[in-house]
Amino acid sequence: MFNIQIRKIEKSSHENDGTFLQTPFWCEFKARHGWTYRRFEIEYNLPPLNAEEGCDKSKSAVVSTGSTTVCSEVAVLNRSFAKGIFSIAYIPLFPKLPYECTPEELLDKAFDDEGDASALAGQEIITPETQTIEFAHFLSELATALKPELPSNTIAIRFDPDVSFSTPEDRDLFNYGMKMVSYADRLKLRKNSVDIQPPDSTLVDLTDTEEEILDKMHSKWRYNIRLSERKGVTIHRYLGNDINLSEKIDKFYELTKITNARDGNASHAKAYYADLIKSSAEKISKGRDVPVISLYIAEHEGEEIASIMTLFSHDEAIYLYGASSNNKRNLMPNHLLQWTAIKDAKAYGSKYYDMYGMPPEGKDENHPMHGLYMFKANFGGKNIHRTGSWDIPLKAIYRPYSAAEKLRAFWHKKVIKKLKGR
Repeated sequence: MFNIQIRKIEKSSHENDGTFLQTPFWCEFKARHGWTYRRFEIEYNLPPLNAEEGCDKSKSAVVSTGSTTVCSEVAVLNRSFAKGIFSIAYIPLFPKLPYECTPEELLDKAFDDEGDASALAGQEIITPETQTIEFAHFLSELATALKPELPSNTIAIRFDPDVSFSTPEDRDLFNYGMKMVSYADRLKLRKNSVDIQPPDSTLVDLTDTEEEILDKMHSKWRYNIRLSERKGVTIHRYLGNDINLSEKIDKFYELTKITNARDGNASHAKAYYADLIKSSAEKISKGRDVPVISLYIAEHEGEEIASIMTLFSHDEAIYLYGASSNNKRNLMPNHLLQWTAIKDAKAYGSKYYDMYGMPPEGKDENHPMHGLYMFKANFGGKNIHRTGSWDIPLKAIYRPYSAAEKLRAFWHKKVIKKLKGR
């Protein structure tokens, strides 16, 4: 259907744009922590769909053109298990849908109770749901094209598509359609029960003014930010070349352990965080345009009480990691930390601030994740719901691996937390 051709490449034209997960910086970083990676240029055929002609190599995602040729670029990471007996290929936040969808705002305007559907007269309505057949086949054919270029012990190719929806229900409907297409067309495409990247998040629009961003927040959140400032909480930002970075990483890691004990979560080793922030500063000092990693620490009367780590790129700002003490939580340091990072990301030029992970629902006070949901959603961002991870199995060992992966996730997310009373 798509006649996909791939070519291995060494350099990328996307050093600091698009999703950070596809940048050379992130791939190089992950390669120092148990992964390998390869970059490919992809060329494939696509029927015309009201777009400009030509092969657009400036975009890192799948785009439609007026000709039959589409060019794109993708990074594929690979992680080995069982002392190298088998491995998984992983493609984060790629690809997008083949065709650009009709804007949701236009559909809502045309089909609401007082809408005028004539606004869409003569236009082909394109939604994610109308592309499930094409998208499922694209993933399958892309996996087939990539397979010969991957290690021979690769048992599956895992995609985290860059496809998002405004409601969990729309996402679930799309995923159901993908499953039906895979079954009907025997594509062996499977929705993985364990998502790698957080499928649900909220994005704060940084193209707004600071006043507009504040206006979109819940009034209580604006109050909490002012309260934190009024009570004397100060925020300090550290980069990877700061002289006292080592002691600040130590403090961040100490707060991380406190947070894990409180919430029942796990975290990376301290060296992982240190390498991340230091490698960013080192590459920038050498003239490379790579994402900026920052460590923010909230302090009150000499006590460091909360901290976050962020990533800023030209397109996005990401709230990567966070930790806090059990002390002085009434001073709302986390609200001030996020607001400070949001302002810095806007000044850097990022287009949106991604809270990077939240429950798909949680407005109900009885919801077990109500607190986390409200904390992130009340900063006034737009909630998004991605498809989650999809797998193309390549070897029979994938089935027992998938079962073991599901069991491990159930043990850590359900059993252990319940045993600890969470």
